[in-house]
Amino acid sequence: MLDKNGIARRIAQELQDKWYVNLGIGIPTLIANHVPDDIEVTFQSENGILGMGPFPFEGEEDADLINAGKQTITALPGAAIFDSATSFAMIRGQHIQLTVLGAMEVADNGNIANWKIPGRMVKGMGGAMDLVASADNIIVAMMHTNKRGKSKLLRQCSLPLTGVGCVKRVVTNLAVLDVTPNGFKLIERAPGVTVEQIQEATEGRLVVEGDIPEMNL
Repeated sequence: MLDKNGIARRIAQELQDKWYVNLGIGIPTLIANHVPDDIEVTFQSENGILGMGPFPFEGEEDADLINAGKQTITALPGAAIFDSATSFAMIRGQHIQLTVLGAMEVADNGNIANWKIPGRMVKGMGGAMDLVASADNIIVAMMHTNKRGKSKLLRQCSLPLTGVGCVKRVVTNLAVLDVTPNGFKLIERAPGVTVEQIQEATEGRLVVEGDIPEMNL
């Protein structure tokens, strides 16, 4: 199965030349380190930067240059920094071609829960609800199960929803799955992972058709 960088590396294959892409907090931030050399992608963070680069090397961090998750980042030549109102105008105006979010739970109808766990202190929803309401192309990057081994790909989300019917694709440490009217459709397996392992780890409806190839990483 994949680690978090493996998930990010697989999602980086979804990027297309000249796209504007929003990276959510957590695993999605790692995608900036894995952009294919033959394309040019502009990363946006809702706290007000366009043109994020990969994470800085140790000792080269600038504490004033951060992403929405308060991680230090780099800025590529030509990057722009602006206020949150302008940033959310980009998001709400649908000027972002791809949004990649982390999630606590995803349902097999495309519902997503990624901002609140009842009874636990959380920082708030951030820009998640604006992103899921405005974006047409949403990929979720997440671990397939939680720390207790329970599936995070469900028939129905148990946590408060961030968005309804908005997720198009999920990439986990076990698989790539598309959200369809019939549930999660298995597209690819992580290297060394069997279809049976994915079936056991998926609580939501799972559609398996034909031979399922391994991810090409």
